[in-house]
Amino acid sequence: MTVLHIGFLGVTTLILLGFREQLAALHGALLGMDATSVKNGYFSYLATYKILIFVTALIPYLALKLL
Repeated sequence: MTVLHIGFLGVTTLILLGFREQLAALHGALLGMDATSVKNGYFSYLATYKILIFVTALIPYLALKLL
C-alpha cells in the first residue's frame, strides 16, 4: 500500500512539475482563482499528502517490521 501512495505522489509531482502553468491556468479559470493561489494550493496538497503517507502508511509499517 505504501508503494502505491509513494507512486501516486511521484506521478502527481511529475505532472505538476511538467504542466504547472497549463494546469494552474485551467484550475484558476474553473475555480475563479489567480494562478499564484492555485500554485500555492498545489504545493500545499503535495506537502500534506506526503505527511499523510508518512503518518498513516510508512511509520506503522516500519514499527511493525521492528517488532
